[in-house]
Amino acid sequence: MKFLDANIFLRYLTRDDEKKAQACFRLFQSLKSGEEKATTCEAIITEIVYVLSSRKHYNLSHEEVSARLRPLFDLKGLKIPQRHVYLRALDLYATHLALDFEDAVLLAHMERKKAKHLMSYDTDFDSISEIKRVEPS
Repeated sequence: MKFLDANIFLRYLTRDDEKKAQACFRLFQSLKSGEEKATTCEAIITEIVYVLSSRKHYNLSHEEVSARLRPLFDLKGLKIPQRHVYLRALDLYATHLALDFEDAVLLAHMERKKAKHLMSYDTDFDSISEIKRVEPS
């Protein structure tokens, strides 16, 4: 099985290098049909979101990042670890603009575990009514 690095997704999603974008398009078409199989890891998904939303790089809104990335999760030949957690994290990221994607992933994991308490100094979590943030004492 092939593993995909973040730059494969980024060339496809941003088309910032047309030759590479076309090659990646063909790859993703093969993955869509199931003709090819590939996977990636959670860190790569997080890196993609970081780069797309970074002011230094593409400066896309949370909503736009989510909209661009979500369709790739449905490709028949692309296996993404914890797919449901990352899809939920993209939803949270798109709707809670104060959260970094890593925080959205944490919340998605908390939801799956039905956890309501989070130890953190990050006050951005205070805007999430479903959890109670506490600081160590």
